[in-house]
Amino acid sequence: MRKAFLLVDIAVLVAAPLAAWYWRDTSQDEVEQLARLLDWKPGRTIAEIGAGKGKMTVAAAERVGPFGQVLSTELNPNRLADIKARAAQRGLANVTVIKAGEADTNLPPECCDAIFTRDVYLHFTHPAEIDLSLFRALKPGGMLAVIDFPPSKTLGLIAPVKGVPKNRGGHGIPQKVLIDELTAAGLKVDVIPNDWPGRGYCVVFRKPTALH
Repeated sequence: MRKAFLLVDIAVLVAAPLAAWYWRDTSQDEVEQLARLLDWKPGRTIAEIGAGKGKMTVAAAERVGPFGQVLSTELNPNRLADIKARAAQRGLANVTVIKAGEADTNLPPECCDAIFTRDVYLHFTHPAEIDLSLFRALKPGGMLAVIDFPPSKTLGLIAPVKGVPKNRGGHGIPQKVLIDELTAAGLKVDVIPNDWPGRGYCVVFRKPTALH
């Protein structure tokens, strides 16, 4: 019994810092870098995949202005309501909330100048289908930014991600795996910032302007 309590104590000591490491809030530095990389300027159409409570969606909507648009997708119905409420509180009429699918973003074809997703790609249970959906939703020359983090086997034991491919290697996704999957869908790596804030990484892809 004493051994069991000791194991529980160790698990809690390991889990607490890992949880804080994983469930961090969006930093203003990330917002600024993403806005620069994806050119969030007035009139642009931007989409966020897996927007959570909508903090970054709102940041993008404020940048693109009333003549721009932000399409904000989520699987969780409660989060969809959170995004709508956050946009309404800021008086933003340029946010469209979309119920996402497991294998489809549900974004219209060639609707977006840029798309981004943060700490969400690792949760995709149908990455090949989602990647093709992302490709279709981008205008020719459009950009996709994926922010994610390398896998943690320890965090994978504590908080496993169910239904994802086995090549993830824990809770997270290797950068090379992410790049291989998205380039297989037809996207090209545009830039990989080497100074991304926090624990993760960012890869920016571009849809070719001419398809052969």
